[in-house]
Amino acid sequence: MLPSQKISRSRTRSRRAHHAKRPPNFVDCPRCNSPKLPHAACDNCGYVRPGLSLEVKKED
Repeated sequence: MLPSQKISRSRTRSRRAHHAKRPPNFVDCPRCNSPKLPHAACDNCGYVRPGLSLEVKKED
């Protein structure tokens, strides 16, 4: 079935107005204060939560 009428560019673009990408949300690591993603291990020190940390290998 074909559309009965053409949808204008303005109506299409208004509908897609909320589809824009958002910048990633960063939080400061409580241990080393470097930026990290929330709910993820810190890339710098490996801190996850109190009592748990991951070993981070440094690349040359």
